[in-house]
Amino acid sequence: MNWIALTELDQLDAIDQTSKDRPVLIFKHSTRCSISSAALGRLERAWTPVDDAHIAYFLDLLKYRSISNAIAKRYMIEHESPQALVIRNGKCIDVSAHFGITYTDLIAQLKVEA
Repeated sequence: MNWIALTELDQLDAIDQTSKDRPVLIFKHSTRCSISSAALGRLERAWTPVDDAHIAYFLDLLKYRSISNAIAKRYMIEHESPQALVIRNGKCIDVSAHFGITYTDLIAQLKVEA
């Protein structure tokens, strides 16, 4: 996967802007959580080179907890870990957590046209 590291708060503005043209994935990962590691591994194993056309951000929420908090506030979602959000037009159109994060569902949301 061609993850873009989400390490700066102002990247959320860029995500909102980009999401006006196409959906954006944000994956919030806890490096200390076995469920998070399993969900990430399942997603990465299913991801194909064709899927790299989608924009995918990766947040290490232990290092960047303030960004995780800002995501929860901005997109009006409850924080969970792991968590996958699909952003379109600056709004969260899909959110899943734990083992509810599936490649099939995320890809379907990322392919949704405006």
